[in-house]
Amino acid sequence: MDIVAQLQSDIRLAIKDIYAYDISDAHLIINPTKKEFEGEYTFVVFPLVKALKKSPQDIADTLGKYLVEHNDSIDAYNVIKGFLNLSLSNDLWINILQYFLDNKNYGQFDSNGKKILIEFSSPNTNKPLHLGHIRNILLGWSMSKIAEANGYEVTKTKVVNDRGIAICKSMLAWRKYADGKTPEDAGVKGDHYVGQYYVQFEKAFQEEYKTWQASAEGEKIYNTEAKENVDSDSFYKKYKNNYFNNYSTLGKEAKEMLLQWESGDEQTKQLWATMNGWVYAGFDKTYEQMGVSFDDIVYESDTYLLGKDLIQDGLDKDIFYKKDDGSIWVNLEDEGLDHKILLRSDGTSVYMTQDLGTARVRYEKYGFDKMTYVVGDEQDYHFQVLFEILKKMGESYADDLYHLSYGMVDLTTGKMKSREGTIVDADDLMSEVIATARQSAEERGGIEGLTDEKRNEIYSKIGLSALKYFIIKINPRKRMTFNPAESLDMQGATGPYIQNAYVRIQSIKRRYDGAADVKSYSGNVESLEKDILSSIVAYPEALSEAMEKYDPSVIANYCYTLAKSFHRFYHEYSILNAETAEIKQYRYGVCIAVANILEKGMNLLGIEMPDYM
Repeated sequence: MDIVAQLQSDIRLAIKDIYAYDISDAHLIINPTKKEFEGEYTFVVFPLVKALKKSPQDIADTLGKYLVEHNDSIDAYNVIKGFLNLSLSNDLWINILQYFLDNKNYGQFDSNGKKILIEFSSPNTNKPLHLGHIRNILLGWSMSKIAEANGYEVTKTKVVNDRGIAICKSMLAWRKYADGKTPEDAGVKGDHYVGQYYVQFEKAFQEEYKTWQASAEGEKIYNTEAKENVDSDSFYKKYKNNYFNNYSTLGKEAKEMLLQWESGDEQTKQLWATMNGWVYAGFDKTYEQMGVSFDDIVYESDTYLLGKDLIQDGLDKDIFYKKDDGSIWVNLEDEGLDHKILLRSDGTSVYMTQDLGTARVRYEKYGFDKMTYVVGDEQDYHFQVLFEILKKMGESYADDLYHLSYGMVDLTTGKMKSREGTIVDADDLMSEVIATARQSAEERGGIEGLTDEKRNEIYSKIGLSALKYFIIKINPRKRMTFNPAESLDMQGATGPYIQNAYVRIQSIKRRYDGAADVKSYSGNVESLEKDILSSIVAYPEALSEAMEKYDPSVIANYCYTLAKSFHRFYHEYSILNAETAEIKQYRYGVCIAVANILEKGMNLLGIEMPDYM
């Protein structure tokens, strides 16, 4: 039920009847009335002043009187400085509430016939998922749910970065230090086990590098290449990559392993497949606990050669150019960017090459109308270039690509570094929030009569809600600092606070013996109840806004506002002990409408609602 659309129609007809004037859609501005004024919806009359040659006060007063006299849905009006505030009738509010109760799919848009592909997660197979991945995954999952609610056919996809020098570092370290042990032998989850060897490689490399710095060769490099007044520590910190590529024994072995992989060496390929298999098994458990799944998985080992044919085609059409060394480039200066390499002089690909190829393959496979990449803001420039190249190439889908750029997640102690093992592990973090939820629930009491299985399910829903809501409630574009204590706070603008509103309603539902039928209610609809119903009316608008802005925090904040209003309603009005059976039935209907919307909204954030807490 779209009250705003109905009011726009009524006001349009009133203006035409009174003034013989057709108002444009752009000038039919209706907003929720500010809390300090009486009324529920406000019509802005200022756009009519010039056309009607009357004062805002006169227009608003004339229009208000007309609407009260001719429209049963409007009970009263007031004018504040040219703003027409309208109070809706009790009968209309009751009809609105009954509409919510009768329409279980309220808020779900009909199919728009369009397809959207959303890429998110995209982990490396040399380490477990961590806090940074959690933000990516939650944003991608939530946007996929929001897109579905907006009527899109959604395909959730990820690119697994399963090849390259970083993967070979883990493989080499396992070969050197593991004595052939498997994750089962070590009693460690597969992705964690492989990640340990990525860290082990870095430690061994740092020791090797430190020894080299003190050697005659290392000192010679410093004396010949360091700029004046640059101390040795600063020089060697910046020189690390050069050392890895030109002097390091471990670096040489890792690069040789990569060459063996690329040449199809059977033994290397087998080790690669085995260790990646360990990681995938670990990832699957993490995704399962997070409640996340994918419809399509792309592996970099299958795509890293894609795009070369597109580059050659662009070269043939003079879209790209070749330098004297044989490398191929694109000039994007007219687009406000710079020159970008697409193929190296030896014919090997860069990431841009395979991204171009992957985009084409995806479009051919899915025929999407939109595609969204959920990737951190450190890749903003990369996606600007990717989209401009595809436009330059005349790809039909180029204008329908979107980069959902999000800020990185810092710790209160600084940045996370996977190679040094200073990351907040996703599995450990989920275990921590669930344990905290367990402790808090046991201290409060109230669920002792449930089975262990049911209690554990509740602890999990509450803990994961605290984590997910803390991440999603922040606008994606903002960089955020993860504070464990704040994320586990069970009060305020948190997931558990919203869940508690739902749980209170479930408790009422278990103790109520009637139905949520409010058609016969003839009493007064209180101001707080109107606030709640107005919020529910606004749910489709919040859905549309979240999709338009690619911002799940819109839904998170919407759910918090609705839950906050319900908590006030719960404390200020008696429900099961209401004055009459009619009032009891009506307030119960309000509760059920709130529960339905909270459950829908939180589901869009990947958050499940418990019946007890």
